[in-house]
Amino acid sequence: MTEMAQRRGITIKRKYVYWIVQLMFVIALVGFLYSYLTNKDIFKGIQNYTSTAAGEPAFVKFIYGKFGGGEFDKPMAVTVANERIYVSDTNNKRVQIFDYEGNPLKTFGKWGAKPGEFQFPYGLAGDSKGVIYVADLYNGSVAKFDKDGNYLGLFAEKKASENVFTAPAGMAIKDDKVYVTDVKQDTLKIFDLNGKLIKQIGKAGKGNGEFNAPNAVTVDNDGNIYVTDTGNQRVQVFDKDGRFLKIINGSPDGKGQSVFVNPRGVGVDDKGNVYVVSNLTHYFYIFDQEGKKKFNIGGYGEGEKQFSLPNGLFIDERGRVYITDTMNQRVAVFQS
Repeated sequence: MTEMAQRRGITIKRKYVYWIVQLMFVIALVGFLYSYLTNKDIFKGIQNYTSTAAGEPAFVKFIYGKFGGGEFDKPMAVTVANERIYVSDTNNKRVQIFDYEGNPLKTFGKWGAKPGEFQFPYGLAGDSKGVIYVADLYNGSVAKFDKDGNYLGLFAEKKASENVFTAPAGMAIKDDKVYVTDVKQDTLKIFDLNGKLIKQIGKAGKGNGEFNAPNAVTVDNDGNIYVTDTGNQRVQVFDKDGRFLKIINGSPDGKGQSVFVNPRGVGVDDKGNVYVVSNLTHYFYIFDQEGKKKFNIGGYGEGEKQFSLPNGLFIDERGRVYITDTMNQRVAVFQS
């Protein structure tokens, strides 16, 4: 091959490389613009789970509010209902709705004490009829909305001045029973869907069945009730009739030193494993049915398995674990 032919071949190869690089740049630019304008991930169908130890939940994604005014400001609680994800965007005095892939759909609520307004939207739950319940810690009431955020009325009250609730916080709904903690009354209240009080558990104190600012609540498939007894640094477990069963705090018998510092969100997966958020240590813990620690995930930071003051926790029917990462302004999603 002559020297001229060799040079011509090199020139052609360079042109091919140039055009390939330009094509890759255009594809990347189009993808970025699409994601920015729609706030959707064009690769959302590709699940890229982080490798984990056997049995440990795998990181799936972060959910953020939409650019341009839809960003979170202190997301506190999360629930899944109607194939939608609902997040209490607390400092923005609203609730945000996302589709199941985490794409923003709409928001509802604004600051105030009138019907449909919030002062501190906190606990969330959805019932079998598609109704969304929002506990407002400062308004002292629980309000009901349809799946699109249209106000339906108060729950268990006609007016907040009836004082059924003082400072409602965590919520859960299981088998058409509504569970609501009240951090000022130091109680857990259980209602039917019509708002009739069925049972009340707890009073102020440190003993078994007593609370100090109870926060989150969840119910397992056997009807056992789990309450984060935040001020007492523990989780208390009750049977379906409200009888005390045990304490989970990371020690062998639940009576030793607690691993929690300000426990918040709690959930139970379909295997009976118990998940608990330790807010001030930036971790969440996983325990087996006997209360023995299996995993602890987290630590302070902004990485995939790091948090800054995590708070709410919810486990959906597909085994996804959602954790509100309040100061990082996002919701972390794991697959159990």
